[in-house]
Order: sequence, then structure tokens, then C-alpha cells
Amino acid sequence: MLRLKDPQLTTWDIMLPAELLELKEELAKVDVLLDDESFMEPFIARFNTRIGRPTVPVETYLRLMYLKFRYQLGYEVLVEEVKDSIQWRLFCRISLGKKVPHSTTLIKLTKRYGPDIIANLNAILINKARDQKIIRGRKLRLDTTAVEADIHHPTDASLLSDGVRVITRTVKKIKAAGIAIRTKFQDRRRSVKKRILSITKVVKRRTGEAYSEVRQITGEIMTTAQQVVAEAKHVAKNAKQYLYRQKGDLSRSIQQVVQSLTQTIAHTEQIISQTVKVQQGQFRIPERMVSIFDLNARPIKRGKLHAPTEFGYKILLQETEEKVITGYQVLEGNPSDDTLLVNAVDHHIETFKRPPWAVATDRGFGSTKNEKALKERGVKRCSLPFKGKLSKTRKEHQSQNWFKRLQRWRAGGEATISVLKRKYGLRRSRFRGACGTKSWVGLGIMAYNLRKIATLM
Repeated sequence: MLRLKDPQLTTWDIMLPAELLELKEELAKVDVLLDDESFMEPFIARFNTRIGRPTVPVETYLRLMYLKFRYQLGYEVLVEEVKDSIQWRLFCRISLGKKVPHSTTLIKLTKRYGPDIIANLNAILINKARDQKIIRGRKLRLDTTAVEADIHHPTDASLLSDGVRVITRTVKKIKAAGIAIRTKFQDRRRSVKKRILSITKVVKRRTGEAYSEVRQITGEIMTTAQQVVAEAKHVAKNAKQYLYRQKGDLSRSIQQVVQSLTQTIAHTEQIISQTVKVQQGQFRIPERMVSIFDLNARPIKRGKLHAPTEFGYKILLQETEEKVITGYQVLEGNPSDDTLLVNAVDHHIETFKRPPWAVATDRGFGSTKNEKALKERGVKRCSLPFKGKLSKTRKEHQSQNWFKRLQRWRAGGEATISVLKRKYGLRRSRFRGACGTKSWVGLGIMAYNLRKIATLM
């Protein structure tokens, strides 16, 4: 049952001295922002049920998520810190005589609410700031960056090892439940682990023969993975036949384990297929799988010296002159920047009911087509540097003072990205999958915007 607020006070709250009831300036302003009834509308529209146990109050959940991303706390640490702080209890609307929600409850709520609710909350916050004239939206700058997925660095050998490990673990669960007991399946995790360790010893030698030896060991691991997949298919087949004979008498969890085994086998076969191509010398593989645990993560080339390729998701950020993020997108794969500009400007126009006076981007967004589209939408100043060799006319256009001023202002967006990565968790998503990353990015940006708007107030 959805519960929006918990207005009940305890005796301990009434006995507190007045000094302890006053929140610090930042928390007080954020508290005022989140006290708007419009923040409850997305929850009422989707989760307004009258049955079941009462949920954690929505106002408490939102304030807990702000503290989590504002101070980059884990769920367990967040709960302990709120328990020990009267200020944070008051901010989260948790009475002294009541328990702080358990960390697992907060995890389940975040998964249940999902990225769409969080995107709606961000839109409500931006609309509220716009209506109160806190942000004007006359200037817009755009940039893209990468959010790393919560996975290890992918190599062919490590991906094969992951597949073998997950398949073996799942088969053991099925056999422990008394299903497909007589079906042959050999645990080969130890032999795979030995070969993985031998790779680490080989690469330390830095000789010309090291590469060929690594490829040879990878081939041995691939052969082992093929044997594991072949045996796991027999287990999955017999398990499905057993489930069919039982006709739904078994628990739902056992059925999910069997389904999980089938999916893991398919993913491991894809990894084996990739490895075969690499062994044959084909290194460019479209839609390459980089993790068996996060299927939507993709390699993204960023051109940085310390990390030329990052594995995760590309995000687009839209920022106004007040340094408020008015729009964001979590993109799967690595689409070209120049395909994202027009939709982003349309989103800005929809939010502010008018086009921005000026738009500034880096070279990735620049093209004649995009510049023409922005002018058709009413943008007066388009500071879009073009890629490649410039004509004389284009050089003169990009040398104008207003163009260079907007480019200097655009460079400030890099500082915002740095702040988001260092202080609001956007360097690496701790939620897995595309939906999880969208939720993580949305909550981080909401915490950033709440603090920024509170400062502007």
C-alpha cells in the first residue's frame, strides 16, 4: 500500500529543544523544495494501491535518496548515519521513536519505482524552478560523457570464465533442488581458474611470444567453456521436462533458476562466438558483449590517455546558464553526437515553452544540417564548431567574438561533468543493466539539481 507521508509525532519529538529542530541551511532549502505536493503525483499515478503492507513514506524515501547521492553513501552506511543523526532524522521525517527503513527495503523500492518515475521527478523539479524564475533557460550547452558499468575489464578469457562460473553455480542450484540429478555435469571452474592465473604470469614477460601464448591459453579456456555449455544444455533440457511433468507444482523460484540457466547458456555461446572470431584475427565485432552480468553495457571510445575505452553507457547532458541540468539521456551503445542535438533542443523548447537564445556545443555536435535545424527553431546564436578542414568563410564565422565567448562558456560544462562524477556518483553506476543505470544517473542528477537550485534560492 502506497504511503506518501507519516505525520504522526512521538513524545520524544515534542521534548526536543528548539535548537535541534532547526535544519541546516542547505537541508532546510532542499526540504522546502521536496515538500511540494507535485512530487507525489508520479507515485500516485502508478502505485496508488489500497492493499498490502504500507510502504516507506515517499517523502522519506526521496530525502534518503538525496542524502545517499549527495554524500555518496552505500545503503547500509546511509541507514546507520540517519540512525545516529537527529538532524538527518528530522530532514527525512523519521521520528525518534521509529525505525529507519532497512537498506534492503530501500534497494527494493528503488528497483520498483524505476527510471521513469525518477525522470518524472527531475522534470517536476525543473518545472518548479522555471515557474519560480530560478532558471531562465536562455542559454543551453550540451555535452556527452560515459558512465562506467559495474563490471571488470572484459577480456575474452575473463568473459569465458564468467560464463563457466555462472553456469556451474546455476546447475548446482538445480541439482540441489532434486532436479536432473543423474544428468552428467562436471565442475571445471578450477581448471579455468588455473589458466586465467597462467595468463597473468605470461603477460608479465613482455616478449613477442607472450601474445601467441595468451591466445593459446584463451583457446584452451574456450574449449572448456564449450564442454560446459554442452553438458549444461542436457541439464536444462531434462530440468524443463521435469518441470513440465510436475505441471506447476514446484515453486516459482526453481522455475526461474531453470530459465536463468537457459539464458546464461545463450549468453555464453555468444561469448564463445566472439572469441572464435578474435582467435581467427577478426577484432572488430559489432554489438560486442562486454559482460555477462550487464548485457547492455558497450565499449565507448573517449580518447583519453588514461582510459582510451570505457565500458558502460553514454549520457547526454543539457545545462543552462545557471549550471542546472535541465535534461539528460542515458544512451545504449555509442551513437554519434551530431544525431542527438536537435532532439535535445526540442526537449528544451518543450520545457521552457520557447527556444534558447544561444546554443553551444563541442565539435562532435557541429554540422551544417544541425545549424540549419537550430535556426529554423528560432535559436539566434549557434556556436557549433565544425569538424575537419574549414573553409575561409567558416573560419571567419568561428572567429567572431560572440562565437568564441560561447565556446568559452561551453567549456564550463566540463567542470559540471567533473563535479557529477566526483561528488554525485556518475563516474560508475552501481546499479546493473540499462534500467539500473538510468535510475542511478537520474538520482545523481536530481541530488545535484536540488543542491544547485537550493543555492540559487
